Amino acid sequence: MSLAERFLKDFDELPEEKKKEVIDFIEFLKVKEKNELGTLMDTIIKENQQALKELSQ
Repeated sequence: MSLAERFLKDFDELPEEKKKEVIDFIEFLKVKEKNELGTLMDTIIKENQQALKELSQ
């Protein structure tokens, strides 16, 4: 059984309120990942600010 199949099977067995919690958690993980990527990009830009300025000229 694949991970997706297992997830769907287990998800289907949950009561509606728990399904909402699972969906909320998935959304939380997506936002967290997006924020971590944004922070990483901010760090890269900050660390390379001088080089980026030179390239833009």
